Amino acid sequence: MNLNIELQKNNSFDAIVVGTGISGGWAAKELTEKGLKTLVLERGRMVKHPDYPTATKDPWEFPNSDRPTQEDLRKQGVQNRTGYTVRPSTKHWFVDDLENPYSETKRFDWIRGYHVGGRSITWGRQSYRLGDMDFEANAKDGIAVDWPVRYKEIAPWYDYVESYIGVSGQNEGLPQLPDGKFLPPMELTCAELGLKKSMSEKFGRALTIGRTAHLTAPLAHSPQRGTCQYRDLCSRGCPYGAYFSSLSSTLVAAEKTGNMTLRPNSIVHELIYDKDKGRATGVKIQDAETGEQTEFYANVIFLCASTFGSTFILLNSISDRFPNGLGNDSGELGCNIMDHHLNAGAGGEIIGMEDKYRSGRRANGFYIPRYRNVGKDKREYLRGFGYQGGGSRQGWSRMVAEYSIGKELKDAVTTPGIWTLGMGGFGEFLPYHENKVTLNKDKKDKYGMPTLNFDVELKENEYRMRKDMVADAVQMLEAAGVKNIKQQDNPGGPGLGIHEMGTARMGKDPKTSVLNKNNQLHACKNVFVTDGSFMTSAACVNPSLTYMAFTARAVDFAVKESKKGNL
Repeated sequence: MNLNIELQKNNSFDAIVVGTGISGGWAAKELTEKGLKTLVLERGRMVKHPDYPTATKDPWEFPNSDRPTQEDLRKQGVQNRTGYTVRPSTKHWFVDDLENPYSETKRFDWIRGYHVGGRSITWGRQSYRLGDMDFEANAKDGIAVDWPVRYKEIAPWYDYVESYIGVSGQNEGLPQLPDGKFLPPMELTCAELGLKKSMSEKFGRALTIGRTAHLTAPLAHSPQRGTCQYRDLCSRGCPYGAYFSSLSSTLVAAEKTGNMTLRPNSIVHELIYDKDKGRATGVKIQDAETGEQTEFYANVIFLCASTFGSTFILLNSISDRFPNGLGNDSGELGCNIMDHHLNAGAGGEIIGMEDKYRSGRRANGFYIPRYRNVGKDKREYLRGFGYQGGGSRQGWSRMVAEYSIGKELKDAVTTPGIWTLGMGGFGEFLPYHENKVTLNKDKKDKYGMPTLNFDVELKENEYRMRKDMVADAVQMLEAAGVKNIKQQDNPGGPGLGIHEMGTARMGKDPKTSVLNKNNQLHACKNVFVTDGSFMTSAACVNPSLTYMAFTARAVDFAVKESKKGNL
């Protein structure tokens, strides 16, 4: 008994954060800066900024011209569904699918990275706010459940996180794309400026530079971060700290407080629930290297393990009170999976700009905000889409497969190629209860734990939307004078947007949702979930900025409630 009491004392903290990615880093920063002794648990290996093994390597330093081997494809077959992750320069940021399997009743492309920093090292960095139209959409359309919050409640928290992480962009005054606190915008290319002008004059539609979490100017509060070097090698990890990651930003801030204990190789597989107290008292972990089982205890617990990571933990936390997973009184845990559907758009060539070139390798593109089902525009489907794209001029690499020699080759590789311009849509995915993930206790991973089974599909609304995503792209490019246009429509499987959301949605009614407006479990007030799990609808914009805003807001609430003794 005395040994158990001593163990609990040594393993007790004010707060526990599960996960070190975008949400986990923010939870760690906010909790520690508010004075809480915080244990931060990461299931994967330790990574420290700026130690990214391939970040500064030249192209010729990679074997096989940076192409995957057959062994790579065998071990990372699912990860390779993206078409760009499994290569010598980036494969170490993604999981081994053989060691970390899952099953698919219907195809779902689950792209994962298990290490300190998580997918904040490899995220796309596009940072947009949800607006009034998005938070009101479910109620207006009679879809799923209503968001328990509105934009005005979240706007100050968007301000807060944008100012801290550094987002470059341009305010446009559009109600469907709320403005923010931006660093100077990156520049549009001449090809993109031509498309912007054409779209405005002929369609009354906007085009803006992407809003991206890259520093275009220094941040006084983060002197360890440099400005963007325009290398466009972000997927390898940025040793300059120019783009936001938890490794270069929020975890650094948390460490400076002296209140953070970071523990990698710690797989949280269950929450400990005390039915007499009606609250969670801690977490159970398995050491990824030794297999040792350990328990840690805290008054406040934040699940930030990624949408499916957090949902796995809740589903796997079984007790007499919660036979179907902790907090799952509604039966909605694991349901309502959303992503963004993509790979629908068009691209072509521009004639007549041969006297112009671009400077640097801009790690960004243009953004066309949603215009369908906005204002008086009404379509035969609900919601809408935005486009991300770019206009650039081909360089020397186009000659790799050519057979020129001598002066002919020298002239070719020192003369830029043609200008090209393309765009791809990101469409909103409605929340369907039957799109779900469940525990599969018959199939175990490397660590002997249950795995997940996915049953997710696009439905008629998404397929109707995709027709416009392709047709509109072709129409706008043609109007801008683009030639040799080729269209694309390859829906693949859900998951490739890598924007998984919705499995522990927030709502007003505990009978139809898992979390309340403060990201608390309705049925267990000291557990908070602030990764993509909480999303009630997907909107059509990249969601990570929203995760950050809700995380900071939830921590503020949790600390105040904890001090009042309400947790």
